[in-house]
Amino acid sequence: MKNVLKKLATISMSLLLVTSAVGCGSSSSGDSKSANASGDSKQVTLKLWHVWAADSESNRKPFLKVLDDFQKENPNIKLDIDETEAKAYDTKIKTAAAGDELPDVFYSQAGGSVKGYVDAGKILPIDDYLNDGTKDRLLPGVLSNMTFDGKVYGLPYTQATAVFFVNKELFDQNGIKIPETYNELVTAVKAFRAKGITPMTVGAKDEWPTTQYFDIMSIRDAGAKVVNDALEKKGSYEDPGFIDAAAKFQELVKLQAFNDGALGVTRDESEIGFYEGKIPMYVNGSWTVGNIDKDGSKIKGKVLALKFPTIEGGKGDINDFTGGAAEGFFVSAKTQHKEEAVKLQKYITEHHSKEAYLAGAGIPTWKMDVDESKIDPLNLQIAKNLKEAKTTTLWFNSKLSTKDGDDYQKELTQLFSLQVTPEQFAKDMQKMNAK
Repeated sequence: MKNVLKKLATISMSLLLVTSAVGCGSSSSGDSKSANASGDSKQVTLKLWHVWAADSESNRKPFLKVLDDFQKENPNIKLDIDETEAKAYDTKIKTAAAGDELPDVFYSQAGGSVKGYVDAGKILPIDDYLNDGTKDRLLPGVLSNMTFDGKVYGLPYTQATAVFFVNKELFDQNGIKIPETYNELVTAVKAFRAKGITPMTVGAKDEWPTTQYFDIMSIRDAGAKVVNDALEKKGSYEDPGFIDAAAKFQELVKLQAFNDGALGVTRDESEIGFYEGKIPMYVNGSWTVGNIDKDGSKIKGKVLALKFPTIEGGKGDINDFTGGAAEGFFVSAKTQHKEEAVKLQKYITEHHSKEAYLAGAGIPTWKMDVDESKIDPLNLQIAKNLKEAKTTTLWFNSKLSTKDGDDYQKELTQLFSLQVTPEQFAKDMQKMNAK
């Protein structure tokens, strides 16, 4: 066994330099299940909600293993599990919070996405439960997006970042250079389109996948400081770099860089062409690795995990990233079983951190010993990239408040559909800062 604690700690610090937290789920229907456990001790039932409802979700298989292990080790705790795809989950969790009906333990994005629930007293602060050595097992800095006013409210299970996935085989077969700059990206887009090949893909119907592209483009163009200042209401979205990023984003749309009918397809639907080896470029979270290199994948061993191209004249750096420890599990302040709920919270986040890493679904937030020979090569490449991180900016829709995050996604959809100009997009975004 090779000890990679030092490497993971370095990655963690790199990821969290500028972070404040895509979560991202799949596109399937909600489903409620009850997982039974039995034992001699007094039975306690905990409601658990999560977003990995589809088999196509790379986190699903490792997470279900963790839940099964927990129930075997804790026969007195029965889990009432409810799983719902991401977009529907957002609405469901908001409704539950408004009605004081949050489950005992639940998944949520961190940062601004969860702060409203914290401010409303909906989530249990867990500091008193972390002095048993739990904090010592977490990597440095990973609690920052789940800490408010000095109190810890959630535990993360993964760190993630946006990755520029490239099908090297398609580039080689068509004699096209893998882009390192925006201008080279435009050249590649035109070259693939001329050959009848869709250059990139996005599931714009789900809205959040579109942010994976624009978030990193705005960081490359305007720079991490300008973008973070705007997100934190200390600066302006009407910065020339931010407007230029919006213009370049629209340029890609006009060049037909993306799949036809992108506004009408989900994330899962949009990925089919990429997984079949027909689309050469894709930007999405590092969790995508789990599907790229799974058994039977048509593109296994053909894909590179790269940093998004630089933008000529932009203020950003090639080693600026988006992402961070942006997702985790939280405990309802109204749970009737605090001890058991926190026990579940700790168990699933720590154990899923390892299982997800082994499955190629994320970078750990907990210290662990792992055999690198068992880690997916793409995950190792992403980890290497993150060690070089200069800054990491939290996903915009996570860093912003829940309402502002939703508004951002809708504004970006307008930009993507060419309904607004880059200047109007920036102006509309700035209106959020005037509230």
